[in-house]
Formats: sequence, C-alpha cells, structure tokens
Amino acid sequence: MDALLIALLGCLIGEMGDKSQLLALVLAARFNRNGAVIAGIIAAACANAAISATAGAYIGPMLGPDARLLFLSLSLLFLGFGLLWPVKAPDPLDGWRIGAFLTTALGLFILGFGDGPQFLILGLATRTADPALAAIGGAIGIIAASIPVVLLRDRVLAVLPIRVIRLCGGGILLLAGAVMALSAMALL
Repeated sequence: MDALLIALLGCLIGEMGDKSQLLALVLAARFNRNGAVIAGIIAAACANAAISATAGAYIGPMLGPDARLLFLSLSLLFLGFGLLWPVKAPDPLDGWRIGAFLTTALGLFILGFGDGPQFLILGLATRTADPALAAIGGAIGIIAASIPVVLLRDRVLAVLPIRVIRLCGGGILLLAGAVMALSAMALL
C-alpha cells in the first residue's frame, strides 16, 4: 500500500505546473473536446506507468536491498530537482493533425517518457514488492493533476499556488531522497 500512496502523491505533486499539465491545458483549449483530451491523458498516464512498473519489476530482483533503496532515493532526488527547475512551455503540437485523442495520448506519452513522475514509479516498483500498486498510484496521481486543468482550463493554475507547491514539494522530495541515500550507503 505504501507504493500506491507514495506514487500517487509524488506524481500528483510532480505534475503540478509541469510541462505535461501545461500541454494538457493547451490541447484542451485547442481542441475544445474535453472527453477526448481526458481519454488521451488517461491512456498516456497508464502506458507510462505500466512501462515504468514493468521495468522496475524486472530490475528489482537483480539488486540488493541497499541498491534498491539507493535507486528509490535517486528517483526522489530526480523528481525533487525537477520541481525546483524552471518549467518551459511545451511545444503545443500545432502541426499534429491526428485528432484530439491521439494528439493528447501520443504527445503526453512522449513528454512524460523519462520524466520525474515516471522515474518515481520505476524507483518504487524496483524497491517494493508491489509494482502494480506503484503503477496504479502513479497513473492516478498524473491523471488527478491533469484532468482539472482540462475541465477548468487556466482557472486552476490561477487559483492554486503552483510555485509554492513546486518549491515545498521539491524540498520535501530532496530531503526524503537525501535521507534514503544516506541510509542506503549506511551513513545514517
């Protein structure tokens, strides 16, 4: 159950104000087809989470307990630094003429591939015995961060203190990752 909750909260915070959320906003405004854009978000989030969890389930048994903890700590550090790093506006995919669903699904899948939340799911799946729960929690977190932007457009970004969420979330993740790394190296 830890994998589910950590992945859900980590991915939810990791997506706040991130390129994926901004791309979902742009595509929702461009296509004005909320259902198709939401379906694309769900497809991309589930695909990325499944790939990460599968890779983590494959890698985990090859590593010892301390190496798995260090791997998870690196994923937390990566996500934490990503939250503190300034976000550039993503490519709006104006040249893509494949419809709302496919543009959203493929655009977010490509954008999310190798992103902080996906690496967190990978780290959790590697560390825990529950890669499926890590995938489910991560996908729910990504979806929960993106759907309100589609439904409420930029009002969500105007109401939420995105900068504060990113700074506080980044600080917490960096602290947790550093403590885990020190513990994995037997320095704490």
